[in-house]
Amino acid sequence: MAKKKEIDEQYVYRLISNNIKRIRSMHNISQLSLAISTGLTHNFINDIENCKKGISAKTLAKLSVALKAEPYQFFLPEDLPNNEAMVYVRDFNDSLQKVVNELTQQYLCRDKKSR
Repeated sequence: MAKKKEIDEQYVYRLISNNIKRIRSMHNISQLSLAISTGLTHNFINDIENCKKGISAKTLAKLSVALKAEPYQFFLPEDLPNNEAMVYVRDFNDSLQKVVNELTQQYLCRDKKSR
């Protein structure tokens, strides 16, 4: 299991910055291309990747779409072995599926009562 790190604002900025750069590089996308596809400036992308600027949820969403990445991927610890990353993803998917099933059941119950 990955060793727990002290989580503070700078850790989160570094984590997001490193993951953006890693995912961008993995897709062979330049900072300029990413800037164009997101509507952000090249300087802003550079500042994000160098931990000089933080990002909003709106910017995170733009980057997620442009990089074809799920938002959670920007928060995965860098030293997390691939198999542990898959456990994170599986647990997230399991939790999400449970919530969807519960909401579906509630909806179906209400729908039957209203008939």
